[in-house]
Amino acid sequence: MSELQTKVAPAQQPEPWLRGTLNDVPAVARGVLHALELAREDVNRWCESLNEADLNARPFELPPIAFHLRHIARSLDRLLAYAEGNQLSADQITALKNEMEPGASREALFAEFDQGLEAAARRVRAQAGGDLDQPRFVGKKQLPASVGGLLVHLADHTQRHVGQIVTTAKVLLARR
Repeated sequence: MSELQTKVAPAQQPEPWLRGTLNDVPAVARGVLHALELAREDVNRWCESLNEADLNARPFELPPIAFHLRHIARSLDRLLAYAEGNQLSADQITALKNEMEPGASREALFAEFDQGLEAAARRVRAQAGGDLDQPRFVGKKQLPASVGGLLVHLADHTQRHVGQIVTTAKVLLARR
């Protein structure tokens, strides 16, 4: 067993999609909700021992974990705006431009992350029973998408950034 494996215990239960939960939700939305659950669990597992300096560190010039935490929460909000048939608000655009800014406390970062996941879960449930093939348009260029495509992308995009969080956390933990 490596030093890193001894610092972070393996998960004690199967991943959310293998727990037999959320059976009241249609399959696509269930998959998205399970991905959001896994994101929370992985972030909590790998970041629990990291301090504020760690969260803002940029080992090997990687984006800081703080950026990914903000980006996940805020991108969920933006992508769901598109899924709901809306364009981005001025506040969402301003928040997008400030994702790399340091300065938030550890508590504020995790509060925004957790609140973002909770709000996204409620909004995904609201879309769950609708027509997933319904067309939607993304960004200033009005790129074509669908409600289902946007929902699936929520899961994909979130997991991609969680992977980056885990990798950066492993680098930081290995340096200790």
